[in-house]
Amino acid sequence: MYADSSDIETQVIMNLTATTRLATAALALASLALMTSCSSNGASGKPAQPASAMTVPVMVAPVTTKTVPVQVRVIGNGEAYSTVNVKSQVEGTVERAYFEEGQTVKKSQLLFKIDSRPFETAVLQAEANLAKDTALAKNAQAQAARYDELFKSGIVSKDQFDQFRTNAASLEASVKADQAAVESGKIQLGYCSIYAPIEGRTGNLMVHPGNTVKSGDATLVVINQISPLYVDFSVPEHFLPDIKKYLALGKLQVQAILPQQEDRPEVGQISFFDNSVDRTTGTILLKGTFRNSEGRLWPGQFVNIVLTLTQQPDAVIVPIQAVQTGQSGQYVYVVKDDQTVELRPVVPGNTFGGDEIIQKGVKPGEKVVTDGQLMLYPGAKVQAKTSAQAGGANPAGAASGN
Repeated sequence: MYADSSDIETQVIMNLTATTRLATAALALASLALMTSCSSNGASGKPAQPASAMTVPVMVAPVTTKTVPVQVRVIGNGEAYSTVNVKSQVEGTVERAYFEEGQTVKKSQLLFKIDSRPFETAVLQAEANLAKDTALAKNAQAQAARYDELFKSGIVSKDQFDQFRTNAASLEASVKADQAAVESGKIQLGYCSIYAPIEGRTGNLMVHPGNTVKSGDATLVVINQISPLYVDFSVPEHFLPDIKKYLALGKLQVQAILPQQEDRPEVGQISFFDNSVDRTTGTILLKGTFRNSEGRLWPGQFVNIVLTLTQQPDAVIVPIQAVQTGQSGQYVYVVKDDQTVELRPVVPGNTFGGDEIIQKGVKPGEKVVTDGQLMLYPGAKVQAKTSAQAGGANPAGAASGN
């Protein structure tokens, strides 16, 4: 027999009701167990510490005063003190080069030899002409002297006397021309030996032995004088009044610092001050002269330039790592007496070594945070240590590792 449909519906509703009651009871038991567990943990553990009550370990340093130099820092470029393009002054064949490429040569050192045989022959010919014309001139002078006596005695006419006298004067002029030709030939012969006009370092050998050169044509080699040496650099035009002021009082010292050799700067003096400001860049060109006795500076080399203008006494300074940059500008964290920090906007000036001059914002005697700023905010509690107290440790790094 089949069950009535109304009985089946009644049975389904009863089953669903029972299942719902069981689920509700299970959920209530789970909630009770969770509440009991939480209550137990809360009773046995310590309450969580709010973030605002954390103590941040930081490194601090005092704000001090010091006499510091007022400096301008820019990039400079080395320039040879003098540059000579060595060329031949005669036409001929290069016989030999007496130096190696890149060698340092002394002034008046022999560099090249040009084939001198054509010039030696020209000198011999000029000397022969001089000897011939000298002999003719002596004979003409003797004849002119005799005809002078004959003219005075009335034996010869004045025209005959004038002819011999003119011939003697003409031969004397020929002798002088021959003497000049001999001297010119010797000068040309001397040009066959090419000497260094300055002391300096040679570059590439541009004409090798065996090649024929012409007078004033091809450059044989370039010599750069590197001791002393110039360093060119440009500074913004707003430094112009100060530079003019301190140059009028005396020479200005300039340092050239080579990359990775910051502890060994080359020291020189300002030797050139341009007479106009570059309109395209708004800068003015200066040159410093350096002895460069060790040859550390090089033409074309880029170096860091530090131009010292004067000394600033009682400048307020802080370690350079204390100055931070935010959206509103630069600032430092100042540690107050209650060991909380205050965010203080500052107006920094020039840097010197590891310190930075502060024109406005802090006072001597205050303490600023130099390490650990990442964990700080205005009003944060700190555990301040100086470098000596930390013994070289990095508390900020320890805090970030926890």
